Amino acid sequence: MFSRYRGSKEIYKKIGVVALPIVLQNVIDAAVNSVDVLMLNSVGQSAISAVSLANSMIGIFFMFLYGIGTGIAMLAAQYYGKGDLKTIEKIEGIGLRFSLGIAVLGFLASLIIPEYLMLIYTSDKELVALGAKYLMFLAPGLIFWAVSAVYMSILRCIGKVTTSTILEAIALICNVILNAVFIFGLLGAPKLGVVGVGLATSISRFVQLFACFVVSLSRPGVSLTFRTMFERHKLLQKDFFSMSLPAIANDLVWSLAFSVYSAIIGHMSSDAVAAYSIVNVIRNLGCIMCYGIGSASGIVVGHLLGANQREEGIRVSHVLLRLAVITGIMGGVLVLLLMPFVLSHASLTDKALDYLKYMMIINSYYITGTAVNTCLIAGIFRAGGDSKFGFKCDTIDMWCYAVPLGLLAAFVFKLPVMVVYFLLCTDEFVKWPWVLKHFFSHKWANNITRDNTN
Repeated sequence: MFSRYRGSKEIYKKIGVVALPIVLQNVIDAAVNSVDVLMLNSVGQSAISAVSLANSMIGIFFMFLYGIGTGIAMLAAQYYGKGDLKTIEKIEGIGLRFSLGIAVLGFLASLIIPEYLMLIYTSDKELVALGAKYLMFLAPGLIFWAVSAVYMSILRCIGKVTTSTILEAIALICNVILNAVFIFGLLGAPKLGVVGVGLATSISRFVQLFACFVVSLSRPGVSLTFRTMFERHKLLQKDFFSMSLPAIANDLVWSLAFSVYSAIIGHMSSDAVAAYSIVNVIRNLGCIMCYGIGSASGIVVGHLLGANQREEGIRVSHVLLRLAVITGIMGGVLVLLLMPFVLSHASLTDKALDYLKYMMIINSYYITGTAVNTCLIAGIFRAGGDSKFGFKCDTIDMWCYAVPLGLLAAFVFKLPVMVVYFLLCTDEFVKWPWVLKHFFSHKWANNITRDNTN
C-alpha cells in the first residue's frame, strides 16, 4: 500500500498530509478553550478556577481514552500499512468495549459524587460547589465522547485525517456557540455560568457522535458499528492488551501526575490556581504543532513498519524528531509573544498576574521538552508497538521524582509558589537521556501485524 519515499520532499509531504489536519484540529481545540476562558472571565476568577480544577479530573478520563486511542492506533496504523481493513474493524470493536466501560464509570462518578472529586483538588467551598455543578452537567458527554474518540482514532489511521478533523471541528464550534448562549443568556436562554459550560460540552459531544454515524453510513472504509464489540478475537485481543494496556497505564500515570500537580497548586493559594488555570490554556496553544507532529509520528511510522519498510520508518522517525524540536521552540516563542496580551486582559489579582507572568516564562522552554517526549514516547515508540518503555519511564520520572519533589517543596519546605512550579516543570527534561538513548537504539522499530487475527 505504501511505496518507499525517494527523498526528503516525499517524506515531508507525507508528514504534512497527516500532521496538518491534526494541527488544525489542535488549533480549533485550543482556540475554543481560549474562548471558554475568556467567556468565564466575565463570570469571575472563581468560575475559571473551578472549571480548571474539575477539568483536571476529566483529564484523567481523557487520558484513558487517549491511551485506548493510541493502543488502537498502534495496531490499526500497521494493519492499514498492510492493507487489512477487516482486522481494523475488529480492533475498533475491542476499543469500543473498553472505552465505553471507562465512560460509564466516569459518568456515574461525575453524577453521584462530584463534590468528593473536587475535594481532591481544593478545600475552597466555593470552588468545590461550582466544580461539582460543572461535572454533573458534563457527565453525559463522557459517554458520547468515548464512542466518537474510538471512531476518529480509526479514521486517522486509515488515512481520513481530514474527516476526523472536521468531526472534531463540528463539536468544538458547536461548543463555543452553546457556551456563549448558556453563559451570557443569549437567544432567551438563562445565564447558567459554569453549569452552561458543562451542558454545552455534553450537547456538542452528542452532535459530534451523530456526525460520526452520518460519516460512517456515507463513506466506504471502516464503519462505526457496535456489532464488533461483542465479537471475540483471541490473538488480536491479546495484542491489544499487551500493547495498549501499557500505553493506557502510561497515559494514566502521566495524567494522574499532572492531576497531583494541580492539587499541589490548588492547595497553595487561590491566586496560584487562577494563574495556573490560564497558563495551562496558553501552554496548550504553544503545544499545538507539537501534538500534531506527535500524532502524525505514530501514524506515518506505523504505516511504514506495517508495510515491512523498517529502514524507511527509522529514517522518517529521525525527520520527525527534528520537526518536534523545531515546533517546540516555535511554541515557546508563541507563548512569549502572547504574554503582553494575556497579562493586560486577564481579570486576575495583582498577585495572580505576577504568578502568571513567571509561569509563562517557564513554559516558553518547557514546551520543547514536551514536544520531544510526545513525539518519541507517544508517537514513534508506540508506532512499533513499544508502549512499555514509556510506561516505565514516566512512572519513574513523575512518581519517583516530580511528584515527591513537588509535595516536599510545597508542604514540607513550604517554598514559594513559583519555586514549586519551576521544580514541577523539570519533569520533561529529566527523562531526556533515557528517551533519546532508546530512540537511537531503534529497538522500537517492529512490525506487529499478524496474518491470522482470530
